[in-house]
Amino acid sequence: MATIDLTPLYRSTIGFDRMASILDAALRADNSNGYPPYNIEVVEENRYQISLAVAGFEEQELEIEVEGGVLTVRGRKADDENKRYLHKGIAFRSFERKFNLADHVQVEGAALKNGLLVVELLKVIPDQMKPRRVPIGSTTLRTIDADKAA
Repeated sequence: MATIDLTPLYRSTIGFDRMASILDAALRADNSNGYPPYNIEVVEENRYQISLAVAGFEEQELEIEVEGGVLTVRGRKADDENKRYLHKGIAFRSFERKFNLADHVQVEGAALKNGLLVVELLKVIPDQMKPRRVPIGSTTLRTIDADKAA
């Protein structure tokens, strides 16, 4: 896959460094061969759900970690060397899936049911980031006098 040079974007944007690095990482990543398959669902406004098909894995064989805005789901199945197979068609291979989380997205919890690992996500927008109305009034603006600054 050819790489894309994002340098021209840096010339005219301020504060979008994280967005550019996420885009760059997304273009370079995802060498997981599509295993395990997953869905990302919008449950309601600011609430999301990731479902991964992890049939055959038990809770203690799965690991969920969040670090630096990246959600990582790992599965490790221990080989049972005591079993002898005539045919082994079910592959319990280890996996690692990574999801880049947007700012203010938190992992609320996870559950394993019927072979699906469901991870609940919630976007919590801080009060200072929410839209607010600024009243227009007759308040006087505070300015710095040149005499006081010198």
